[in-house]
Amino acid sequence: MAERSGVKRLPEGTDWRKWKKEKKEEKKKWKELKLLRKLEKQRMQQLAEKQKEEEAPKKDEGRHYTVSVALPGSILDNAQSPELRTYLAGQIARACVIFCVDEIVVFDEQEEDSKTVEGEFEGVKKRGQGCVQLARILQYLECPQYLRKAFFPKHQDLQFAGLLNPLDSPHHVRVDEESKYREGVVLARPTKPGRGSFVNCGMRKEVQIDRQLEAGLRVTVRLDEKQYPDSKTQKGTVVSSHHPRTVSGLYWGYSVRLASCLSSVFAECPFKEGYDLSIGTSERGTLVDQATLPPSFSHALIVFGGLQGLEAGVDADPNLEVTDPSTLFDLYINTCPGQGSRTIRTEEAILISLSALRPKIVEAVKKS
Repeated sequence: MAERSGVKRLPEGTDWRKWKKEKKEEKKKWKELKLLRKLEKQRMQQLAEKQKEEEAPKKDEGRHYTVSVALPGSILDNAQSPELRTYLAGQIARACVIFCVDEIVVFDEQEEDSKTVEGEFEGVKKRGQGCVQLARILQYLECPQYLRKAFFPKHQDLQFAGLLNPLDSPHHVRVDEESKYREGVVLARPTKPGRGSFVNCGMRKEVQIDRQLEAGLRVTVRLDEKQYPDSKTQKGTVVSSHHPRTVSGLYWGYSVRLASCLSSVFAECPFKEGYDLSIGTSERGTLVDQATLPPSFSHALIVFGGLQGLEAGVDADPNLEVTDPSTLFDLYINTCPGQGSRTIRTEEAILISLSALRPKIVEAVKKS
């Protein structure tokens, strides 16, 4: 019979089963090789995309502006008992944390000559140091609970502070709560040469930082992403206290500053460029609805008066020759027009004013 064209015949004596098996294995190898090439191509594409993403500018998640609040310490003198003085300070702390205030300045309008918190409350019926007590309670509440024993020894000003509502700020991290940053205190523990200090960050394990620091310091620690579960300690890096805000956009509590008078609030500003937006609050000011914030600012300051308004602070300041408080500020506003009460307490004014100014601040930041 004639051989069909195009059909390859096996040589005589060939084991066709063996030949078929070899062809099958050869075909399988080619398929595997083709699959490997395809996977390698996909891997190279993924690497190229990842490299492209890393080279692309990352979205800035940080908040680069600050909001400061200034108020007189004499507002505590309006409270009728030590418990109410403490509760009033707690209300102010809660209001500032709710609206993400970065700095609280307590200024003196009664010539108490209080520049540090190293003082004692002398009693409600006597002329006490309201500035000192207010500043101390504000600092106590801002400090995470697991660090308070290290920084706040027993003090009469803090006698009732344990009854206050907690701030529950983002930096008040719980023991088993995951957080990129933590506040800690440097421990007096010996370390090996070339190794960093140990820090208590309120976790089940201590954190070893990247440098040697003096024991007793309060530090902000950024925990390493890769941790070893079997290790006795965790690893972290010390960063500045404003790093969580400027890099990750987290609210990380407030700082407290004492000012000897109203003018010192401006003169002793901790920022190099000073406050580029100052706002005074008064019932004699312009309606807040008509106020417009500048499109760009770095450090905003909102100043509140005491029982007698900002006029009392201006009159008591030996460095000021003006009589009209509005001349001291970029904006002088009334945040609660048509008020139904003759007076608005300072702790109420903070909530009202920050509520009214928050959308205006957000709008100004978006424009910038």
